[in-house]
Amino acid sequence: MYRIGLGDDTHRTAPGGPLVLGGIEVPHDQHLVGHSDADVLLHALTDALLGAAGLPDIGQLFPNTADENRGRDSAEFLTAAYAKVTEAGYQLVNADCVIAAQRPKISPFKDAMRHRIAGLLRVNPLDIGIKAKTGEEVGPVGRCESIEARAVVLLEKIPKATS
Repeated sequence: MYRIGLGDDTHRTAPGGPLVLGGIEVPHDQHLVGHSDADVLLHALTDALLGAAGLPDIGQLFPNTADENRGRDSAEFLTAAYAKVTEAGYQLVNADCVIAAQRPKISPFKDAMRHRIAGLLRVNPLDIGIKAKTGEEVGPVGRCESIEARAVVLLEKIPKATS
């Protein structure tokens, strides 16, 4: 049995770094604003995994009103969510992600993001797709006011061992 999940996240930018994106620090003169480290890619991926497994979303599991989530590394959200997904009897087949950012250019960092995410989820890096788009200087992304990410995942039911 297969299940598909979709995740989406947006955070506004502000002056100063670091910019945390895809579980790595990307050199940039802006950072993303949020209660945690505001890593839009890991947030979108977390929600996609949870949604595919029929579990509560990131906001329910890791509320931005909880002090323990202030400044928290979003990699912790992703790994905790994936543990819940595997407890529910599913494993990741693949993930496909899109980052929308006018600046910085994402392409030089895609491979590092792919490997970081694959390590967190214990999958082959080839099972993680990352694409980058600009805002074409239109809207909040195009004006460098925000960065967005979307993720789609495919889960499969973990086969039960037969005795």
